[in-house]
Amino acid sequence: MALVIRPAEPEDVDDIVRLIRELADYEKLLHEAEAGEAEIAAALFAPQPRVFCDLARWHGEPVGLALWYYTFSTFVGRHGIWLEDLYVEPDKRGHGIGKALLTGLAARCVAENLGRLEWSVLNWNEPSIAFYESLGAGPMSEWTTYRLTGSALLDAGRYLP
Repeated sequence: MALVIRPAEPEDVDDIVRLIRELADYEKLLHEAEAGEAEIAAALFAPQPRVFCDLARWHGEPVGLALWYYTFSTFVGRHGIWLEDLYVEPDKRGHGIGKALLTGLAARCVAENLGRLEWSVLNWNEPSIAFYESLGAGPMSEWTTYRLTGSALLDAGRYLP
């Protein structure tokens, strides 16, 4: 079989980090990609991991990943999945690899009776937007993502009563 999707294993960490850095470069965010092998290994392979990774292999070579974690919706009353990163090497796109990664997560949601599968996409990333919409996904235009990071996060963390 040309395509195999499987949960990442500790020996995959260097490939995972490489793919994350390729994604960051594609998204013009390489300057924000700080995590190395030690951080990714510690997160994915902790005794009780809080983040997970499915790795796509095409003819035995690692070419894509879906990095995800569980969320919870108080409105739905069930857990869901947040897809943090979905990436397939550009020269391997068009073979159904991204679709297999994403529909695999959707199947996990169905099997585990999860309420949602969600992710974000950069507004300029028209190829990804078209891909997601081809699967039936739609934007949540009424929501805006906010983020605390760096010194703002440190400052906010000092306001504990």
